[in-house]
Amino acid sequence: MKSDAIAAAWLEFIHSGAINNQVIRPEIAASWLRSKKAGVDPSLGISRSVLNSGELEELLEQHRGLIDIARTFMTNLYKFVAGSGFMVILSDERGFIMEIMGDSDTLSNATRLNLIKGAGWAEEATGTNGLGTALAINKPIQVSGAEHYCKQVQSWTCSAAPIFDEKNVIGALQMSGPSSRTHLHTLGMVVAAVEAIEYEIMVKKQNRNLVLLNNQLRNIFLTVSDGVIVVDKNGRVKQANPVAKRFVKNNAQGLNKSVIEALLDKAPVIDRMLRRGEPYFDKEVTVTAGDHTEYFLSTGKPIKNELGDVTGGVIFLNPIKKIKKLVNRFSGAQAAFSFQDIIGNSPHLLKAVHIASRAADSNSSVLLSGESGTGKEVFAQAIHSKSPRRDGPFIAVNCGAIPRDLIGSELFGYEEGAFTGAQRGGRTGKFELASGGTLFLDEIGDMPLEQQVALLRVLQDKQITRIGGSKVIVVDVRIICATNHDLQLEVARGNFRQDLYYRLNVISIKLPPLRERQEDIPLIFDHFLKETSRKLGIKITYVDPAIIPCLQQYHWPGNMREFQNIIERMVNLATDGAIGMEQIPRDILSPPAALHPERKEGSAAGNERKKIKEILAEKERQEIVSLLLENKGNISKTAKNLYISRPTLYRKLRRLKITI
Repeated sequence: MKSDAIAAAWLEFIHSGAINNQVIRPEIAASWLRSKKAGVDPSLGISRSVLNSGELEELLEQHRGLIDIARTFMTNLYKFVAGSGFMVILSDERGFIMEIMGDSDTLSNATRLNLIKGAGWAEEATGTNGLGTALAINKPIQVSGAEHYCKQVQSWTCSAAPIFDEKNVIGALQMSGPSSRTHLHTLGMVVAAVEAIEYEIMVKKQNRNLVLLNNQLRNIFLTVSDGVIVVDKNGRVKQANPVAKRFVKNNAQGLNKSVIEALLDKAPVIDRMLRRGEPYFDKEVTVTAGDHTEYFLSTGKPIKNELGDVTGGVIFLNPIKKIKKLVNRFSGAQAAFSFQDIIGNSPHLLKAVHIASRAADSNSSVLLSGESGTGKEVFAQAIHSKSPRRDGPFIAVNCGAIPRDLIGSELFGYEEGAFTGAQRGGRTGKFELASGGTLFLDEIGDMPLEQQVALLRVLQDKQITRIGGSKVIVVDVRIICATNHDLQLEVARGNFRQDLYYRLNVISIKLPPLRERQEDIPLIFDHFLKETSRKLGIKITYVDPAIIPCLQQYHWPGNMREFQNIIERMVNLATDGAIGMEQIPRDILSPPAALHPERKEGSAAGNERKKIKEILAEKERQEIVSLLLENKGNISKTAKNLYISRPTLYRKLRRLKITI
């Protein structure tokens, strides 16, 4: 019989080392050779590697997950062989037994061979056997009778298969019983049970990964800086993160109704996303709470099922004001100058700096007046840099450089389709961009009359409406204006609204021209010379002493701007690092008489200025008298109509000789 042939082949191998390849399978022959090389005693068959109680407890704890999963399948497998002398064994990846099930008498017989929990049945310790050989070759195998290397276990048939977690072996499952009852189906049952165990391990691992992923997504959902709203296909809110709830907390409807109808003012992009499955990116939407409207930049993605049908959507909200802050920060909409950058010690300049420094602590409007090039924007930036709004944006608008048809859209913004050529998606105005900071209106005297009315309303109400829009947007802006015109003369001429002038001229600062600061010229010259030399990379080692007096006698019609340009010209033309009189332009050495209009006594311009001031005073007198009559002598009401304080009105009454 075959079993007798195998037994004879085993004896031959033990005595001579020869293998009968016609009788012994290759995998068994290879295992015998490994066992012999490892020095296993074939006369034995008892595991001599048994863990103590502490080591066994640690082993079971380390493999708790595998044991819990395998125990169910081991129980089902044992039910098929109960009462037949078979038992089911689970080992770790090294061959140490972790779980064993069987009939009581079978387990009793197994105990005599140390086939117990904690016993090691690795091939190099106990020779060819089911668990040890399956782990050695990483394949299922059945070892029956004399195929075992050790004589004492040759009465057993062992069917074993390794258990994999992805590519790594984590254990082995074996069914052992009398060799007389060996059957190939036994190995098939073990392999099927192992496949079921591996599948369950994979499912549990995926579930753990899903739980981990779900927790990660939930943490992102709860902590992301954007507002996130999840809606169903009808636009009803299913979930909203804390940021989104904070965005819409002032909304009367809250998050209880349709997000399209209650929250986002029937935004068409959201409607298309839910009806047609069209995603949208960075679209402007609004949330209205009573009279208050807030703008958001929104992105939406539809949620689809396995059939491609839209079942809902995810809406992301980011406040426009937050985007504006980022845009302002990275686009340079910040003040670059402070009061330390204002150079000079002349009394006129120090007086202007003192008033400006005091104005920085206030939120009132400031009117900077002075000739072109006197540094009005430097003063404006210095005021902003010292003010409580220093962390907000500083937005500068040159009212004289913008076409009169576009200045309204530049200041207040517009909605999509507001006029021909309007940018798609609309545009944010400078008032919105400057919210929380300072808006510097340079050349305010050049603003068209129709826009002066709109500007006055914004200054009164602190809110704007975009061109072509109907939503009211609250803005928090501090206004600083600058002009090189005499605004009182422009009021008299009818080019500038008197009520707007009073609103802007709360704190008036007149900047002195450079010709009135002759004592500052050496200091300014030294500053610009160092700065220009460093910028151009030209080292200046000598300056002719006669240059400073020459510069001091010049009229400087272009003020600081002209002075700086002259210094740059001189540095560029320096010879071997030396600046002499030959580097000074001829116009400075002998300026035309036309550049000194103040030397002409009784000029036509002076007469016109005097006449216009008289007309202006009379016009102001008539307006105050008219309002006093209308208000029946009520000083408080008249001052309010004029946008001035009561003390200011009393001063005007005394100056204009008006008696009540």
